[in-house]
Amino acid sequence: MEGIRETFVNYRKTVHLVFVVATMVLFMTSCGSKAVFDQSLAVDQQGWSSRKMAHFEVPIKDTLSTYSFFLNVRHLEDYRYSNLYIFLHTRFPNGTATHDTIECVLAKPDGEWLGKSSGTLRENKILLNGALRFPVAGTYRFDIEQAMRQQELEGIHDIGLRIVKNTDD
Repeated sequence: MEGIRETFVNYRKTVHLVFVVATMVLFMTSCGSKAVFDQSLAVDQQGWSSRKMAHFEVPIKDTLSTYSFFLNVRHLEDYRYSNLYIFLHTRFPNGTATHDTIECVLAKPDGEWLGKSSGTLRENKILLNGALRFPVAGTYRFDIEQAMRQQELEGIHDIGLRIVKNTDD
């Protein structure tokens, strides 16, 4: 009986140790991200109105480093199109503004969805610029609006931005 009890105690210690190590590894890898901004906003499930923009305010201090700039798009698998056109409006801290039209390719020519799958959702991290250098420090405002030909675009679930500081600087 004593041998069984000792085996059980050792087993519990091993399980506890594995749990602690796994938790620490998860904590360290999540803290190691170089993302300076990563936020997504849910789109109205009735449809993303062409008159409704997603707004993001991003504080930037470091103007010497380069950043990878991503657009995050989550859409339903029954989304009708293989792409998504957006207008990206950028307002710099000094008041300067730019406007870009961007095509986000969401499927291969044969119709196979790109990105990661989670149930009926597809997630795409679309690299817009791999070596972006912000010219001035301060808060940048990014407004994203859908630029498809539909007033109410159905099937887009979330839209967001991810900005990651490059480590090779």
